[in-house]
Amino acid sequence: MEFTGGGRLEIRVTSADVGKRVSVRYVTGSGEAGGMFTDAVGVLTSWDDKVLLITRRTGEAVRIAESSLVAGKVVPAAPARRRGPSATFPELARATARAWEPVESEALGGWTLRASDGFTRRANSVLPLGDPGLPVAEALAYARQWYADRKLPAYVQAATGAEGTQELLCAELDRLGWRREVSAEVRIGALAPIGDLDADVSAVRLSRAFDGTWLRRYRRFGEPGPAVRALLASGPSVWFASVAGPDGVPAAIGRCVVDGRWAGFMAVEVAPELRRRGLATSVMTALARRALDEGASAAWLQVEADNDGARALYDGMGFAPHHHYHHYRWAEA
Repeated sequence: MEFTGGGRLEIRVTSADVGKRVSVRYVTGSGEAGGMFTDAVGVLTSWDDKVLLITRRTGEAVRIAESSLVAGKVVPAAPARRRGPSATFPELARATARAWEPVESEALGGWTLRASDGFTRRANSVLPLGDPGLPVAEALAYARQWYADRKLPAYVQAATGAEGTQELLCAELDRLGWRREVSAEVRIGALAPIGDLDADVSAVRLSRAFDGTWLRRYRRFGEPGPAVRALLASGPSVWFASVAGPDGVPAAIGRCVVDGRWAGFMAVEVAPELRRRGLATSVMTALARRALDEGASAAWLQVEADNDGARALYDGMGFAPHHHYHHYRWAEA
């Protein structure tokens, strides 16, 4: 990381660069002997009271005292992906939202308020993909009341780590008392290589609808109610996969939503005692081949950042991180 100008370290960022992607070097610990240089790269989300706030790609916020800076500069956006599909953040955010349509929604300018009887944060959170038409604090107050009227906690889903994501909104949510509860990666990859995997798909059954046996494997959220059933069935072109297992409970399941060029993979689950036998790969390969038949060419999925097993599986399939998304919950007094 090069900060020098004429052989000298230079600080070439100012408070006027808020909202831009920057790279800075600063001293941690004592500024005397024993202090260490540390680098931070991310979006400069604020510079107030002589403290910089930088939001990294993962959503982590780093606070840096202005007095500890030794170098800094504005840097270009992360380079375009060299393999797999290209995608803007708004395009991908809308595609992922259409694959998990809420039972109830309301537009607030460019924001969408979503509710589904509390089933999943994705279907019970604000999706802010534009200007709400109000100052942010007022829009958030409206959202809090909207969720309170439905006896639901208020959540906002916001993203970091790609061009056009919402680092400034994340910083504002934190400042206004919202607290991040969970984060996940949105990963994308080319669809054809998944369909070309050498996987045994002979035992994978595909269907337009799910049944009671499919739900028995999916019942990690308890007894499925009407909202669960409505969400699972939602989306432009929905496919369900299952592999028969003992006692009428599938050994593995999966769900895929085809939407134009995109195929989104969700609910890929395998019985714990049958994992690492290739069943998840078989399910995804079968679904990918059906999506290819419908004209899709790109794939996406979402995986929580601490799910190392799933991340390793998806690495092998060619999926790479596109951005991170985070659910912020209103921290009630």
